[in-house]
Amino acid sequence: MAKRSLFKLVTGGEEDDETKSSAMTMNEEKSEDWMEPEGNLTVDVYQSGDDIVIVSTIAGVTATDLDITITTDMVTIRGERQMHESVNPEDYYYQELYWGPFSRSVVLPQEIDTENAKAQLKDGILTVRLPKLERSRTKKLKIG
Repeated sequence: MAKRSLFKLVTGGEEDDETKSSAMTMNEEKSEDWMEPEGNLTVDVYQSGDDIVIVSTIAGVTATDLDITITTDMVTIRGERQMHESVNPEDYYYQELYWGPFSRSVVLPQEIDTENAKAQLKDGILTVRLPKLERSRTKKLKIG
């Protein structure tokens, strides 16, 4: 099935070469102005004993495809899911899977110990364990 142009659908008329050229130039400018779209990971975030745990289903990637950045109050998970087969867009019946770069940042409910954080990817499920920092919110000062 050949794709019909939006111009033809809206106006019922044919595009001339000048209209096509203008549309292509506008599309090229827009693609340079906008960042590449990213998929957004779904996550569960909960506490378990002394840890904050982040769990995400990340099918189709390996540990080397992921980058996890941790600060004391935020975690960012980035990666890219590569399509291994080239399919002509006109051949799809359904196209619901996301291929390409993805990321997710999670603001943590309390400070964590970044040095002892651990991540595991098993059967398409990423689990990040972040030990909580137990810092006292008050400090007594000695007068010297």
